Amino acid sequence: MSLEQEWVDLTPRDAIALQRKTATAVITEDQLPVVRTVAGVDVGFENKHTARAAVVVLDAATLEPVDHALARLPVSFPYVPGLLSFRECPVVLRALASLKVTPDLLLCDGQGIAHPRRLGVASHLGVLTGLPSIGVAKSRLVGTHDPVPDRRGAWVPLRDGDEVIGAVLRTRQGVKPLFISPGHRLSLATALEWVMACVTRYRLPETTRWADGLASNRGQRWLDRLK
Repeated sequence: MSLEQEWVDLTPRDAIALQRKTATAVITEDQLPVVRTVAGVDVGFENKHTARAAVVVLDAATLEPVDHALARLPVSFPYVPGLLSFRECPVVLRALASLKVTPDLLLCDGQGIAHPRRLGVASHLGVLTGLPSIGVAKSRLVGTHDPVPDRRGAWVPLRDGDEVIGAVLRTRQGVKPLFISPGHRLSLATALEWVMACVTRYRLPETTRWADGLASNRGQRWLDRLK
């Protein structure tokens, strides 16, 4: 049975209960293989009924694309803040299954453990696939932080009460910071290292730029670059 079939009758209350149960399987210690490939993961919505997932696998050393996949599925779960993984995971899994190159590490456009129930889309995908994953979000979902120094690579902890749930990272001087959190099978320190390893001259890491480009309405232009 596919994930979309398993989740078709889930209510938001059911989803919250499943999140809490799944979050107990999240590992926030380093359990990575030798990372030779990194993948960007993003989901766009063509309309209110159809989700489009993009996964782009890059060579970890050169950041050049080596594989990619697109998938589309009907959206079967309502929009509820904090429950976006129930809208996004089924179509992402469909895209991942289409790849010829299995990535060693996922960088997901969304939260990892920086989530009220410690299970954002990056963590959820990590548990479902078993792959190490990182949440790379453009905005904060939960937590507080101090100001981030305006220099490349500077970061401050993102805290929820006394717990550090992520980091607020300045990838370039003079740009808004990103919200980084472990997804699954790696620590915060390692997550920050890999995000910065994937950053070139832009605010977003190359993984996110490629996946966002393919998942969005600009997808054809990015697909043309892969030919």
